[in-house]
Amino acid sequence: MATATESFAREDTRPVKLLFQDEARFGRITDPAHCWAPKGVRPLVPTHIVREYTHVFSAVCPHDGESFSLILPYANTEAMKIFLQECSEYFKAYRVIMFMDKAAWHRSKDIGAYENIRIVYQPPYSPELNPGEHLWEYIRENYLRNCIWTTLDTLESMLERIMKTIMECAETIKTLVGFHWAII
Repeated sequence: MATATESFAREDTRPVKLLFQDEARFGRITDPAHCWAPKGVRPLVPTHIVREYTHVFSAVCPHDGESFSLILPYANTEAMKIFLQECSEYFKAYRVIMFMDKAAWHRSKDIGAYENIRIVYQPPYSPELNPGEHLWEYIRENYLRNCIWTTLDTLESMLERIMKTIMECAETIKTLVGFHWAII
Protein backbone atom coordinates (compact mmCIF):
# COMPACT_ATOMS: atom_id res chain seq x y z
CA MET A 1 0.00 0.00 0.00
CA ALA A 2 1.38 3.42 -0.99
CA THR A 3 1.77 6.23 1.51
CA ALA A 4 0.03 9.57 0.97
CA THR A 5 3.24 11.11 -0.40
CA GLU A 6 3.82 8.23 -2.81
CA SER A 7 0.24 8.40 -4.09
CA PHE A 8 0.64 12.14 -4.53
CA ALA A 9 3.61 11.54 -6.77
CA ARG A 10 2.70 8.34 -8.62
CA GLU A 11 -1.01 7.65 -8.88
CA ASP A 12 -2.47 11.12 -9.18
CA THR A 13 -2.73 12.26 -12.80
CA ARG A 14 -3.71 15.86 -12.01
CA PRO A 15 -1.23 18.55 -13.10
CA VAL A 16 1.11 20.03 -10.48
CA LYS A 17 0.79 23.66 -9.43
CA LEU A 18 3.61 25.39 -7.55
CA LEU A 19 2.34 28.00 -5.08
CA PHE A 20 4.07 30.41 -2.74
CA GLN A 21 2.03 31.25 0.36
CA ASP A 22 2.34 34.24 2.64
CA GLU A 23 0.20 36.45 4.80
CA ALA A 24 0.32 40.13 5.65
CA ARG A 25 -1.20 42.28 8.36
CA PHE A 26 -3.10 45.41 7.38
CA GLY A 27 -4.46 47.84 9.90
CA ARG A 28 -5.97 51.20 10.63
CA ILE A 29 -2.65 52.57 11.85
CA THR A 30 -1.19 54.69 9.06
CA ASP A 31 2.34 54.93 7.78
CA PRO A 32 2.62 58.21 5.87
CA ALA A 33 4.55 57.90 2.62
CA HIS A 34 6.14 60.54 0.45
CA CYS A 35 3.98 62.04 -2.25
CA TRP A 36 4.28 64.62 -4.97
CA ALA A 37 3.25 68.25 -4.44
CA PRO A 38 3.95 71.43 -6.39
CA LYS A 39 7.05 73.34 -5.34
CA GLY A 40 6.38 75.45 -2.27
CA VAL A 41 3.26 73.48 -1.26
CA ARG A 42 3.43 71.16 1.72
CA PRO A 43 1.12 68.18 1.17
CA LEU A 44 -1.35 67.30 3.87
CA VAL A 45 -1.45 63.59 4.57
CA PRO A 46 -4.09 62.30 6.98
CA THR A 47 -2.80 60.05 9.75
CA HIS A 48 -4.08 58.36 12.84
CA ILE A 49 -3.07 55.63 15.24
CA VAL A 50 -5.70 52.97 15.79
CA ARG A 51 -4.37 49.52 16.56
CA GLU A 52 -6.92 47.35 14.75
CA TYR A 53 -5.69 44.81 12.24
CA THR A 54 -6.82 42.20 9.78
CA HIS A 55 -4.78 39.66 7.84
CA VAL A 56 -4.69 38.61 4.21
CA PHE A 57 -3.55 35.06 3.43
CA SER A 58 -2.54 34.46 -0.18
CA ALA A 59 -1.02 31.80 -2.38
CA VAL A 60 0.38 32.81 -5.76
CA CYS A 61 1.62 30.83 -8.75
CA PRO A 62 4.60 32.46 -10.53
CA HIS A 63 4.10 30.29 -13.61
CA ASP A 64 0.57 31.29 -14.62
CA GLY A 65 -0.27 34.16 -12.25
CA GLU A 66 -3.17 32.36 -10.63
CA SER A 67 -3.77 33.24 -6.99
CA PHE A 68 -6.04 32.58 -4.06
CA SER A 69 -6.59 34.88 -1.08
CA LEU A 70 -8.62 35.05 2.11
CA ILE A 71 -9.07 37.92 4.55
CA LEU A 72 -9.08 36.56 8.09
CA PRO A 73 -9.15 38.29 11.48
CA TYR A 74 -6.06 36.59 12.90
CA ALA A 75 -2.85 34.92 11.80
CA ASN A 76 -2.91 31.73 13.85
CA THR A 77 -3.33 27.98 13.46
CA GLU A 78 -7.12 28.14 13.09
CA ALA A 79 -6.85 30.78 10.37
CA MET A 80 -4.18 28.74 8.59
CA LYS A 81 -6.43 25.66 8.66
CA ILE A 82 -9.27 27.66 7.12
CA PHE A 83 -6.96 29.02 4.44
CA LEU A 84 -5.54 25.59 3.57
CA GLN A 85 -9.00 23.98 3.44
CA GLU A 86 -10.32 26.67 1.12
CA CYS A 87 -7.14 26.67 -0.98
CA SER A 88 -7.31 22.87 -1.31
CA GLU A 89 -10.88 23.15 -2.57
CA TYR A 90 -10.07 26.06 -4.92
CA PHE A 91 -7.17 24.14 -6.51
CA LYS A 92 -8.83 20.70 -6.37
CA ALA A 93 -8.01 20.11 -10.05
CA TYR A 94 -4.28 20.23 -9.19
CA ARG A 95 -1.68 18.61 -7.03
CA VAL A 96 -0.31 21.60 -5.15
CA ILE A 97 3.20 22.05 -3.86
CA MET A 98 2.99 25.00 -1.49
CA PHE A 99 6.09 26.82 -0.28
CA MET A 100 5.76 28.78 2.93
CA ASP A 101 7.88 30.18 5.71
CA LYS A 102 8.20 28.60 9.13
CA ALA A 103 5.77 30.79 11.06
CA ALA A 104 4.49 28.99 14.16
CA TRP A 105 0.97 28.63 12.72
CA HIS A 106 2.41 27.06 9.54
CA ARG A 107 4.25 24.34 11.43
CA SER A 108 1.57 23.43 13.94
CA LYS A 109 0.54 19.78 13.95
CA ASP A 110 -3.05 21.00 14.14
CA ILE A 111 -3.14 22.49 10.61
CA GLY A 112 -4.16 19.12 9.24
CA ALA A 113 -3.34 17.16 6.12
CA TYR A 114 -4.81 17.92 2.71
CA GLU A 115 -5.19 15.36 -0.04
CA ASN A 116 -3.90 17.61 -2.81
CA ILE A 117 -1.47 19.91 -0.96
CA ARG A 118 2.13 19.18 0.03
CA ILE A 119 3.90 21.82 2.10
CA VAL A 120 7.56 22.67 1.68
CA TYR A 121 9.09 24.98 4.28
CA GLN A 122 11.57 27.63 3.32
CA PRO A 123 14.77 28.14 5.29
CA PRO A 124 14.39 30.47 8.29
CA TYR A 125 14.97 34.20 7.84
CA SER A 126 14.78 34.07 4.06
CA PRO A 127 11.83 36.19 2.87
CA GLU A 128 13.73 36.83 -0.38
CA LEU A 129 12.97 33.21 -1.32
CA ASN A 130 9.23 33.84 -1.26
CA PRO A 131 8.04 35.72 -4.35
CA GLY A 132 4.69 36.24 -2.60
CA GLU A 133 6.29 38.91 -0.41
CA HIS A 134 6.23 41.30 -3.39
CA LEU A 135 2.45 41.15 -3.52
CA TRP A 136 2.21 43.03 -0.21
CA GLU A 137 4.63 45.74 -1.35
CA TYR A 138 2.59 46.23 -4.50
CA ILE A 139 -0.70 46.52 -2.59
CA ARG A 140 0.68 48.97 -0.04
CA GLU A 141 2.36 51.16 -2.66
CA ASN A 142 -0.43 51.18 -5.24
CA TYR A 143 -3.66 50.97 -3.27
CA LEU A 144 -3.21 51.85 0.40
CA ARG A 145 -0.68 54.65 0.36
CA ASN A 146 -1.58 57.60 2.64
CA CYS A 147 -5.07 56.27 3.38
CA ILE A 148 -6.93 56.20 6.65
CA TRP A 149 -9.84 53.92 7.49
CA THR A 150 -12.76 54.95 9.68
CA THR A 151 -13.50 51.33 10.59
CA LEU A 152 -11.88 47.96 10.18
CA ASP A 153 -14.85 46.97 7.99
CA THR A 154 -14.02 49.71 5.47
CA LEU A 155 -10.41 48.52 5.32
CA GLU A 156 -11.54 44.92 4.82
CA SER A 157 -13.94 46.00 2.06
CA MET A 158 -11.11 47.80 0.31
CA LEU A 159 -8.80 44.79 0.70
CA GLU A 160 -11.52 42.56 -0.73
CA ARG A 161 -11.82 44.77 -3.82
CA ILE A 162 -8.03 44.90 -4.19
CA MET A 163 -7.59 41.14 -3.92
CA LYS A 164 -10.41 40.50 -6.42
CA THR A 165 -8.83 42.96 -8.86
CA ILE A 166 -5.44 41.31 -8.50
CA MET A 167 -6.86 37.77 -8.81
CA GLU A 168 -8.54 38.75 -12.07
CA CYS A 169 -5.27 39.99 -13.57
CA ALA A 170 -2.87 37.07 -13.79
CA GLU A 171 -0.36 39.19 -15.70
CA THR A 172 0.04 41.47 -12.67
CA ILE A 173 0.76 38.47 -10.44
CA LYS A 174 3.23 37.06 -12.97
CA THR A 175 5.01 40.39 -13.15
CA LEU A 176 5.26 40.65 -9.36
CA VAL A 177 6.17 37.08 -8.43
CA GLY A 178 7.51 35.56 -11.66
CA PHE A 179 11.07 35.05 -10.45
CA HIS A 180 13.04 33.16 -13.12
CA TRP A 181 13.95 30.37 -10.71
CA ALA A 182 10.32 29.92 -9.59
CA ILE A 183 8.77 29.50 -13.02
CA ILE A 184 8.47 25.88 -14.05
